[in-house]
Amino acid sequence: MTSVKKLTALTRAGVMESLQFRLGTAVTLFGNLIYLALVYFLWKAIYDSCGTSVVNGMTFYDTMIYLILATAIFNFLEMFIVWDMSRAIQSGEIIMHLLKPMRYRRYTFWSYSGSHVISFFLTFIPTFIVVMLVTKGAIPIGLNCLYFVVSLVMALIINFNIEMLVAPICLYTESTWGINIVKETVVLLLSGATIPLAFFPDNFRKVVEYLPFRAVYDIPLTILLKKGGSDTFEGLLPMLGVQLIWCIVLTIAGNLFWNHAVKRITVNGG
Repeated sequence: MTSVKKLTALTRAGVMESLQFRLGTAVTLFGNLIYLALVYFLWKAIYDSCGTSVVNGMTFYDTMIYLILATAIFNFLEMFIVWDMSRAIQSGEIIMHLLKPMRYRRYTFWSYSGSHVISFFLTFIPTFIVVMLVTKGAIPIGLNCLYFVVSLVMALIINFNIEMLVAPICLYTESTWGINIVKETVVLLLSGATIPLAFFPDNFRKVVEYLPFRAVYDIPLTILLKKGGSDTFEGLLPMLGVQLIWCIVLTIAGNLFWNHAVKRITVNGG
């Protein structure tokens, strides 16, 4: 019970902190609108130039629904662990985090939980409702929504562990700006967040399907939209299984790397 109270307190603190920066949330939403407008005209031009309404099994509206929801999920999953850890190491604040009566990885995960809650209700849910209204119910409503929530939680865990595999690198380099930019680019590209995986060349897509990045965006969206055979239990189970496997593998790998990297901490010559 004491542990639950600690985790709940961290979530509540994260919620309160997120609500204090309402202007930041508004700016983020405005930036997303500009991004989605650019995406709309880009893909509109792509489909117009193809001379067909279906490309790689997806219509223009299928693609837009996918990318709009992917943007909403990106806002929900977004973490700044790499930047935060880099600044904490440079300032020496990392020592105070390590002295807390809670393991650093666990504390970091739950300290972001409040912002995830706010982002889900203020970004993803409104986006989902708008898409439903504009498309007149193009997204199926049923058990797929429940499976989607389960898949989204596992996507959050996978994304966190990817962050925690990259962040400790700054213990060796003292700067992760370039590495983090590469990480974000790779994740967004290979996860289907910027380009649906259906548009990838067949051989390349087969390779990407075995990587953890697909489990962050493409699998939750595929389940929500009932695509790729996810409308049946036989098709759904392998997708959730892939996510579960990557949750376990990346959690173990992240713990091992962190336990090794934390020994490299040097603050003020210590």
